[in-house]
Amino acid sequence: MADLTLKQSLEAMDIAEYLRQHPRFLEHFPDVAAELVMPREQGPAASLAAYQLETLRARNRELNERLAELVEIAGENEQLMVRVHTLTIGLLRDENLGDVLRSFVAALNEDFHTDRVRVLLFRGGDGLPQADWLACVAEGAKALPTFADFLARGEPACGRLAQDKLDRLFGADAGKVQSAALLKIGDHGMLAIGSDDPNRFHPGIGTLFLKLIAQALDAAIDRYPAA
Repeated sequence: MADLTLKQSLEAMDIAEYLRQHPRFLEHFPDVAAELVMPREQGPAASLAAYQLETLRARNRELNERLAELVEIAGENEQLMVRVHTLTIGLLRDENLGDVLRSFVAALNEDFHTDRVRVLLFRGGDGLPQADWLACVAEGAKALPTFADFLARGEPACGRLAQDKLDRLFGADAGKVQSAALLKIGDHGMLAIGSDDPNRFHPGIGTLFLKLIAQALDAAIDRYPAA
């Protein structure tokens, strides 16, 4: 027991001597400073207590900044949800598929500030708008082998699409698309959203709202089956 006490005493002395030789030690290990306990009635304790207090204040500032970021993100998500809801209500009010597609693309351009939208449907184009944002493939998905893997997975693809996909979706505007989101519209086709900003769509982006938008269009098209 005496040997153990002596060993502990020597280790404490070594630590104390090390701290004397390295007075800025706690600057590099603030977590240690925050955990130290010393009697405040001794003079030197005041400076350590002040250091601990400043460390806690710094952590509090970091937490407040993080909280502000989370509040901002929540606000942005709320606005997006309202836009998705408004888009869905608008689709329910349309009386034919042509109006559905027009109002859908207009909403994406105006409310979601998209640069380019392309809707590719697996059906004939009779009675549908003649517009550069709409392409109809009467033969269906089998006529688009380039997208076979994407359609089989069914999950959104975000980022820089392969050039052959960009060319098929955006035609002459393919060279302007720096990032894109590609979504499956149920069994009805595909929705492509292209951006001039290379950072707007990337593989790690959240896709919840994109999926909700595609599902809203899918449900709206269900109301008007192909002849």
